[in-house]
Amino acid sequence: MITHDEICSVHSMTETEKFSMLEQVMDDYDRKESNLIQILHMGQAIFGYLSPEVQSFIANKMDIPNSKVNSVLTFYSFFSTKPKGKYTVSICLGTACYVRGGKEVVNKLKEILSIDVGETTDDKIFSLQVMRCIGACGLAPAMTINDKVYKQVNPNKLHRILGMLK
Repeated sequence: MITHDEICSVHSMTETEKFSMLEQVMDDYDRKESNLIQILHMGQAIFGYLSPEVQSFIANKMDIPNSKVNSVLTFYSFFSTKPKGKYTVSICLGTACYVRGGKEVVNKLKEILSIDVGETTDDKIFSLQVMRCIGACGLAPAMTINDKVYKQVNPNKLHRILGMLK
């Protein structure tokens, strides 16, 4: 069985070593289609995202159609088919946050990071996304960076917040 320490060391692995680890994961799950979600989770943990190459590898090794793998990973929002940055910046655009300036925060982040929503910076430091509600309406507008919530965010605070992360 693949250990937590092995998963944590994937950043220093070659692509060949990563595919070998993924194959071991599939063996650990008996290559059963009923375990596809768990295998996809582990594949994403190993590679950071599920590229078409990784999807095909899983489909071929499990003897299932590529379309089956793709339909499962696109159904669940947890899975990503694009590389993610070290920091995922998520802006709430629920009603309270939107009314209190959430859209302006999104626009300023797009300008600062030179990316659009759903994209990752070239240096793989930041990914930008929007969310419908993070349950922090009293803190609006709110955003999260990874799992940390930032309250009453406005465009003027963004350079300082992002600068603390680099």
